[in-house]
Amino acid sequence: MVTKTKTQHIVPLSKQAVEILQELQPLTGNGRYVFPSARSPKGDKPMSDNAILAAMRRMEISKDEMSGHGFRAMAQTILDEVLGFRPDYIEHQLAHAVRDPNGRAYNRTAHLPERRKMMQEWSDYLDNLKTGKVVSSNKNA
Repeated sequence: MVTKTKTQHIVPLSKQAVEILQELQPLTGNGRYVFPSARSPKGDKPMSDNAILAAMRRMEISKDEMSGHGFRAMAQTILDEVLGFRPDYIEHQLAHAVRDPNGRAYNRTAHLPERRKMMQEWSDYLDNLKTGKVVSSNKNA
């Protein structure tokens, strides 16, 4: 994936995320985007933020309850405070600028093994919430 800043961004996925994408492929095809814009005849643009918000409103998720960006903020908070992952791993996964100890932005390390583990634990956490299992607190506390 290439970010807004034109840098490559590798996104490790959990086994659950891969399974969902495989289930969606017969519906979405082999285009560049899993969720292309309905207004892009060639499917060369992703679904817009407004389309995501409209879908959320149709699901009766109010603007006071959640926004599209709110999912990212929620994940960032839970990955840090509940699951105990390092903030720099989280920032890398969210494609944010990460400063190294010397203050330089865009540290070139990717932390792929750690991020892969983090995404698997995130999916497992969500699965446990869905099934009502008790979710452990911060393992670093």
